[in-house]
Amino acid sequence: MVLDKLGSALKLGIKKISNAILIDKKLVDSIVKDLQRSLIEADVNIELVFALSQKIKKLGLDEEIKGIDKKEQMVKLIHDEIGILLGGESAKELKLPKKASIMFLGLYGAGKTTSIAKVGHYYAKRGRKVALLGLDVDRPAAMDQLEQMGNKANLPAFINKTEKNPMKIIKEHEKALEKYDLILIDTAGRDGLNKELIEQIEKLDKKLKPDYRILVMPADVGQTAKLQSEEFQKALSVDGVIITRMDGTSKAGGALTACAQTSSPVYFIGVGEQIQDLEIFDPEKFISRLLGMGDLEALLEHVKSATDESQAKRIEDRLKEGKFTLLDLYSQLEQMNKMGSMDKLMGMIPGMSAAKIPKAELEKQEQKMKHWKNAISSMTELEIENPEVLEKQTSRIARIAHGSGTTTTEIRELLKQYKMLKEMMGMQNGLTEGNIDQKMMQKMAKKFKGKMKF
Repeated sequence: MVLDKLGSALKLGIKKISNAILIDKKLVDSIVKDLQRSLIEADVNIELVFALSQKIKKLGLDEEIKGIDKKEQMVKLIHDEIGILLGGESAKELKLPKKASIMFLGLYGAGKTTSIAKVGHYYAKRGRKVALLGLDVDRPAAMDQLEQMGNKANLPAFINKTEKNPMKIIKEHEKALEKYDLILIDTAGRDGLNKELIEQIEKLDKKLKPDYRILVMPADVGQTAKLQSEEFQKALSVDGVIITRMDGTSKAGGALTACAQTSSPVYFIGVGEQIQDLEIFDPEKFISRLLGMGDLEALLEHVKSATDESQAKRIEDRLKEGKFTLLDLYSQLEQMNKMGSMDKLMGMIPGMSAAKIPKAELEKQEQKMKHWKNAISSMTELEIENPEVLEKQTSRIARIAHGSGTTTTEIRELLKQYKMLKEMMGMQNGLTEGNIDQKMMQKMAKKFKGKMKF
């Protein structure tokens, strides 16, 4: 996760406070020094870091709040001040009317087109009928990219690859777009904000009257985000920001705090390359994850975005019929793969970061699941539908291992996990229908304790 060093500094500070006999100047100075170092490394503006440091020192040592323990007060103070630095206490959500449109702005390389597809996927999963409208007539292959990203997100992209007048493209697709309740508009970018770009976007804004104008910026611009957001705000009245590439830069702190400085709310953050790797930015929950306290709501949103509802329903129906094959297991592995790395997911589960599971071990589990997927792909239809034949004819296991680049040990482990999962799901089915008593529940808990290795 980004800002790991800031998270470590926060956890260390809270630990120092918890272990201290009293809160004195030496302790406060030590905590502030750790925070300063981590904030500067995260590319937060020096003046902001200094102002935060002075505030924590002053309030931490001088101010007393009646009815609150001094240690609790100090922890709350640090938590609240970092939250303010990142943009406030709670998430800023887009308030979309029944028929809505969002115009996306940004310079070259910001990740604007990818973000449009991610936002479209996000709202399509929540019941919106979404369409993408391509009006970037300047950048070569911009229309092709929007079309490709639209296909990836299962969203229609209304484009014209030969037309160079965005107004004509709008007129061409005006009637067809009436069927959709959320239109996401891709606009031209530049290496920098210039008069030509401003005039073009102003014309589109006047014609389309979007409900929101969203500026897309990559996290690696760092403190330059302040200048970008101020320029776009002044020229085009931007409503908010999406920050991309939050998963791969040390400058994310600079971008987040710069947006807070200019009162530009961050609506979403891009946290990976996959279509569902988009999160509503909530400073409060972001800090919780930095502290290793997880964010279950973000995890559930992530699962929802990555889940194929029709596929999930199919598996549910098969389970009710008492069927569960390796093909169904393969589908589950596919869904898990879409959700991203285990390391990222573990950070969202409260308490799991404290478990300190080595990253190498998580990567080993990810690799194992990839091998299982390869093995299932190398099986015949008979073997997928009836895995029992593999145990009766072991020569099949050797053939599958050879064909999938795995080992016979891995194939046997896959079969073992499959059998266990099938049995557990069968018991779960019985529980739903009221056929499992307390004794059976105890037996089930004992049988599966510590044995599932997903």
